[in-house]
Amino acid sequence: MMKFRFRRQGNDPQREKIKQELFAFNKTVEHGFPHQPSALTFDPQLQLMAIGTKSGAIKIYGSPGVEFTGLHRDTAVVSQIHFLQGQVRLLGHFLASRVTVLLLLRSCDLLCVGTEGGAIHFLDLPRLSLRDNQSLLLDQVMQSVPEDYRCGKSLGPVESLQEHPQQPGKILIGYSRGLVVLWDLSTRNAEQMFLGKQQLESLVWERSGRSFVSSHSDGGYSLWAVASGNTYTHQPVSSSIPYVLYSGGMPRASYGDRHCVTIQQDKQHVTLDFTSRVIDFFTVHTTNLEHDYDDPSALVVLLEEELVVIDLLTTGWPSVPPPYLAPLHSSAITTSCHLDDVPAKLWDRLATAGNSQGTQHAHGSWPICGGKNLAPTPKQQELLLTGHEDGTVRFWDVSAVAMTPLYKLSTANVFHTDSLQEEEWPPFRKVGCFDPYSDDPRLGIQKISLCKYSCRLVVAGTAGQVIVLGLSDERSDHTVDVSTVDLLQDREGFTWKGHDRLEPRTSPAPFPPGFQPLVVVQALPPASVTAVTLHAEWNLVAFGTSHGFGLFDYHRHTAVLARCTLHPNDSLAMEGPLSRVKSLKKSLRQSFRRIRKSRVSGKKRPDASLSSEANAALADQEEVAPVQRRIEPRSADDSLSGVVRCLCFADTYLRDGTHHGPTLWAGTNSGSVYAYALEVPGVGGCVEAVLGKEIQLMHRAPVVSICVLDGRGKPLPEPYQASLDLATAPDMTNPHSVLIASEEQLKVFSLPKVGAKTKFKLTAHEGCRVRRVATVTVCSTAQEDYSETSLVCLTNLGDLHLFNVPVLRPQVRYDCIRKEDISGIASCVFTKNGQGFYLISPSEYQRFSLSAKVITEPLCTVELERPLEQHIRSLH
Repeated sequence: MMKFRFRRQGNDPQREKIKQELFAFNKTVEHGFPHQPSALTFDPQLQLMAIGTKSGAIKIYGSPGVEFTGLHRDTAVVSQIHFLQGQVRLLGHFLASRVTVLLLLRSCDLLCVGTEGGAIHFLDLPRLSLRDNQSLLLDQVMQSVPEDYRCGKSLGPVESLQEHPQQPGKILIGYSRGLVVLWDLSTRNAEQMFLGKQQLESLVWERSGRSFVSSHSDGGYSLWAVASGNTYTHQPVSSSIPYVLYSGGMPRASYGDRHCVTIQQDKQHVTLDFTSRVIDFFTVHTTNLEHDYDDPSALVVLLEEELVVIDLLTTGWPSVPPPYLAPLHSSAITTSCHLDDVPAKLWDRLATAGNSQGTQHAHGSWPICGGKNLAPTPKQQELLLTGHEDGTVRFWDVSAVAMTPLYKLSTANVFHTDSLQEEEWPPFRKVGCFDPYSDDPRLGIQKISLCKYSCRLVVAGTAGQVIVLGLSDERSDHTVDVSTVDLLQDREGFTWKGHDRLEPRTSPAPFPPGFQPLVVVQALPPASVTAVTLHAEWNLVAFGTSHGFGLFDYHRHTAVLARCTLHPNDSLAMEGPLSRVKSLKKSLRQSFRRIRKSRVSGKKRPDASLSSEANAALADQEEVAPVQRRIEPRSADDSLSGVVRCLCFADTYLRDGTHHGPTLWAGTNSGSVYAYALEVPGVGGCVEAVLGKEIQLMHRAPVVSICVLDGRGKPLPEPYQASLDLATAPDMTNPHSVLIASEEQLKVFSLPKVGAKTKFKLTAHEGCRVRRVATVTVCSTAQEDYSETSLVCLTNLGDLHLFNVPVLRPQVRYDCIRKEDISGIASCVFTKNGQGFYLISPSEYQRFSLSAKVITEPLCTVELERPLEQHIRSLH
């Protein structure tokens, strides 16, 4: 027998040009709250805020859409940052053991550096050159200190440096032991010494410069008078101030674990109680030096896990909802989904519901308003839905650079939970939304599906709960119907050892305007839901767990189908994600068994399915291309082989080539695909499901995605899209096909015979596995009306592959996520227009684009009063 290998054709220059007009990879913007913030500063002239992080990032924010990001070459903690006011230049200090505090003079030409040893050094800006023989050493200060104050003790590190608000060139120096010195930089003399006896924490000037406030480690603060001719001041003049803001100050025994900022104005007294550590804070106030008072309008508090803004002009000092920097991880993110081109009616109803919750940002109320957003108005409105550990679903506006909260749905009140409401009592007030603790881990949201045309939403959770919700503009008090679906179907030999189901409320519960539950479908055993899909036009929802999948008619509240997918060896499926029963020895034993089997299983195994002939035909072409590698068959005995990985509804040809109709497709961890023909009658009838095809992929790799293609090879439109003339009607005259993506290969089968047409083994590198798959439509930058449908695959190595559909010809490949970033890869979600999101930290999404045309990135400017030439020089 002779074998021939034909040389591949070279690249087509015309095709390469088209690809450049279609595809381009860009990481565009980071959404959310910076991970591990460590420093904060504000430029009152330009109204810009900067946040530094422990990883060396510095992020600048202004009005919504105005964002700038810089990253230090090395991972270094940003311990302090300061704006050179009015210049859009930053001075950053990265953690060094000897430096304790920095002071940048208002003239922006001198930097004062305080150290642990008590010395102060002076650097000229912008060169950062040390002034020779100008350093202020501790010995020089000690010479002016009274003998009885010295007591042979050191003054300690420099804790605070503050410039005189009215007299440039004079600074306050605060030492840890409590001594404060008013120092004249020009004469190099101490004008006045304040002989404090309490350990010093910080200093702040009163606006006139006639007094200042010192705060101390014992939780107290003092007001000191500055008077010329008085060399030594032994006692503060007062310990009460008409208007003061401070962090800390709580009695250690009772409130040492609280993170607080206190506002006191005359008789008003509020202690803001946060759930994470206070990093720093500032007030937004008047910059006019002629004013007698600061007249603060807002308090901005940077916490370890969120940014909180307090309106100081409104009675009661309420919080201001943020237009960006919202803590995405207020409860840990467990899943997400994206919706493009959201109808205006749905958007407005969500916005109204969000307004009633106080979720939405009110235009004009955000105090950080510097810069100008130059980005064009988004052509469409986009939603990102995030599911959380506490049973909430948050709706985010991701149409532009700023990721803004729109609406929040809570599912906890559908069930009885052991929620504990912590009592508030004056002056404490709980502020912020970061709350990492869940009342019940079973509430966690695992899967979300939303039909944007019918306003039907399905959320599925950790304890097998599948909740179907409808959008309502009015508050409602009602009881939610509960239906159970037993996926084991009385199969013997299996006992569920995991958590119990959530107990539904039997009495009416209050539901605010927004999405309200219509029915709860409870899967039994109550295992975590692993897949869900919704077809609102047929009033059907399908869901899967590690035991099987079910089909439910939520209009008639009846179960249509329950199919068990358990293998006899699927013991792990009966233990549940919250169970500690899993045996390490058993896992190791199974791993070694898999290794042995993979080494000895040399011959091919035909598909035990209706598609075996077609697979045999493709097997003859097993001389794979150089970029592909043979796939080792997996054992059918693998634990958790029955896990349902994906579900799909489609109107297609399953029984024969002349009659199309509704179908349901399900794919499992063991490479099994089940296709059911559905009878969806009109009013009065019952939905029926009949097994039409059962496919077993040859290598038993987990099925990641199933997508039915019409006669033109295009994905079928979403429910209602075709009937409402919102999308091109599918081609129902030519034969359909189904694209099945497993972890190891992509394969297209013809319908209804399920004959294999083409495949691509995505295993160019050892250990490569498909993790995420989606079909995207990418538009050309050169031709307004030209676009292509592509299949995008994200692998466990973090790289992205794009293929033509339906021929599966590779187009481009990009490195996207580090292969070590497992959570980033697992969290990735694609949009239909060729963008994507993935978590780069628990609180931040990285947005990226695969499209050369559709890019969402900051486009903004900051206008300066300085001459343009000087501005350009400073940037360089």
